[in-house]
Amino acid sequence: MDHNLTLITTIAAGFGGALVFGFIAEKLRLPALVGYLFAGILIGPATPGFVADVHIASQLSEIGVMLLMFGVGLHFSLGDLLSVRRLAVPGAVVQMTVATLLGMAMAWWMGWSLGSGLIFGLSLSCASTVVLLKALEARGVLESMNGRIAVGWLVVEDLACVLVLVLMPPLAGLLGGSAQQPPTGPLWMTLGQTFIQVAAFIALMLLAGRKVLPWLLWQVVKTGSRELFTLSVIAAAIGIAYGASALFSVSFALGAFFAGTVMRESALSHRAAQESLPLRDAFSVLFFVSVGMLFDPMVLLTHPLPVLGVVAIIMLGKSLAALALVLSFRYPLHTALTVAASLAQIGEFSFILAGLGVALGLLPAQGMSLVLAGALISIALNPLLFAAIAPLQGWLLRRSELARTLAQREDPYAELPLSTENKYLRGQVVLVGYGQVGRNIAQTLQRENIPFVVAEQNRELVEALRAEGMAAVSGNAAEPEVLIQAHIANAAMLVIAIPDTLHVRQMAETARALNPAVDVVVRSHSEEESALLRADGVGAVVVRDEALAQSMARHVLNHYAHADEAPASQRHTTAGVGA
Repeated sequence: MDHNLTLITTIAAGFGGALVFGFIAEKLRLPALVGYLFAGILIGPATPGFVADVHIASQLSEIGVMLLMFGVGLHFSLGDLLSVRRLAVPGAVVQMTVATLLGMAMAWWMGWSLGSGLIFGLSLSCASTVVLLKALEARGVLESMNGRIAVGWLVVEDLACVLVLVLMPPLAGLLGGSAQQPPTGPLWMTLGQTFIQVAAFIALMLLAGRKVLPWLLWQVVKTGSRELFTLSVIAAAIGIAYGASALFSVSFALGAFFAGTVMRESALSHRAAQESLPLRDAFSVLFFVSVGMLFDPMVLLTHPLPVLGVVAIIMLGKSLAALALVLSFRYPLHTALTVAASLAQIGEFSFILAGLGVALGLLPAQGMSLVLAGALISIALNPLLFAAIAPLQGWLLRRSELARTLAQREDPYAELPLSTENKYLRGQVVLVGYGQVGRNIAQTLQRENIPFVVAEQNRELVEALRAEGMAAVSGNAAEPEVLIQAHIANAAMLVIAIPDTLHVRQMAETARALNPAVDVVVRSHSEEESALLRADGVGAVVVRDEALAQSMARHVLNHYAHADEAPASQRHTTAGVGA
């Protein structure tokens, strides 16, 4: 028997240390991931005592990245990405450019070459998807409009990083790299090959995978084995991620992301997310531990000014660039602050870029140490930035007229046009959210000639709806002014078709304060959540996906069919439909 159990000792030390120091961090009112990072430092090669296997820890953390990206794909469809493309694509390009230029300026100050500065700046421009997902999930805003913008922004960044990783080896000699690389052909050929590989993978997943994966899941479900279902979900996530890397040269993270996106088409997507959640949490912990293992604390003493410069670029330069860009697209102040906080850190792609730069002789070892120091400090402080969004916004609103103006942007789609027909202003349905569920509800209402007004956060989507002749207003329906602009005071029903459990009660309370007779129907994910909503007097329909839309629409039709038979005092009845 082999007694060199480096895998087991690494997992035991990683989980054990993360548990102890994560618990201590929570007791000190610090984010638990600070404890995970500290545990990694203690079992890393830069500190005395036990040293875990860095290579094994790195591979384990890669599994965590795959599972987390798979989970994002389960909640983030291609339509979601396209819905925020107007902001996410230019935003990612501009923010990465600003961060890269700042990194190059700092490298020039330290006497590095142009190529070293370019790789160093690019390493500082890539935010961590893992850190972002943990922050958004912890606050329940992953599926909100702000969450979709932030995730879409990072997906664009990941795609750009994949392109950079492919182009670095053939360009190493031109940039001054010392490592010799075999010729790979002309640059245009390498670039074209990259685009063809990525496009082929995406096409395969969207065309073939969209039918194959849901069908396979159903076959496994028919066996009645929960273990096989969990195994099929994990095998799909990791297997597709590996296949994407081996066959199409696509990163593990992006491969797993598209696997989740395709599996989202299945009616079992919610269950798949639940079954994979424990493993996602466990391996994401190992990711943070592995980051800590790579960090040498001595860099804080030997190079304090460069470390401060790196942290300033990551947490100030990138954030301010993102803040300015989001505001320039006329999004409200809260959205701009959320996106800025989301990008104020670096992570997994930064390590990969810096590591390849060192291997190619483009980046000195000191650069790798600075990248790791910036990652550790920014990851540790990032949750505090998210927690500071609300207090900072409140402080700005109290002291700055400009902030109050930015928080209440004049949006041409924030109110209905003066030419809106009267049928949309009285006795109508106010439909919150126009995703997959909301769209199906709207189609049913249109077939039955029931007037409705859509309240949707995505301004581009509202613009498209108005172009089709539909009544729609842009904004967060949790804010009273949005419901007021949808004329909730004269509406017959409020139908909340978004999975935002944090603001459901607020929307319902606001609607009933403005219109005590309004009937409220709410989307719910479980019987437990439905029971809580019922206890608060909020109507709930407990179904999912297509069945959810059909059941909510059926409830609306029943309301109109029996509107004359029931008194107004009985219009708050909860509708419960089993999932």
